[in-house]
Amino acid sequence: MTSTNSIAPDVSAVLAGNPHVAAMFGIVALALLGGVLAIRNRLSDRTRLATQRDDHSEEFITDRERVQQLVTDNGGRMKQSRIVDSVDWSKAKVSRLLAELEDDGQITKLRLGRENLVCLPGHEPTASKSPEQLQRE
Repeated sequence: MTSTNSIAPDVSAVLAGNPHVAAMFGIVALALLGGVLAIRNRLSDRTRLATQRDDHSEEFITDRERVQQLVTDNGGRMKQSRIVDSVDWSKAKVSRLLAELEDDGQITKLRLGRENLVCLPGHEPTASKSPEQLQRE
């Protein structure tokens, strides 16, 4: 009776005996490994693209809307310097956007020493309102 060990030759003996077979075995192993890595990378790219599509919905807001959302998320009031720190824009761009929003009546800028406090309508501090405004409320 013959065992399976005698039928199938020992791989290490075959590889050691013929360098061409050893090289071919190495090439096949590298090809298989490369295929597995390529499939893994494609699956990873698909997952990353799917999550990026979800993130793009937030990217389609205007700069003005982004500033308003930022102030809203901070309770309706925020220092201008904190807005500049929160976005990737220059001080000049933030100042220009805030001036446009103030001209449209969408925000109020109050001077606090050397800083500006940006407020949404109805979120201004009571100390900044005139006595007539307080009586109307």
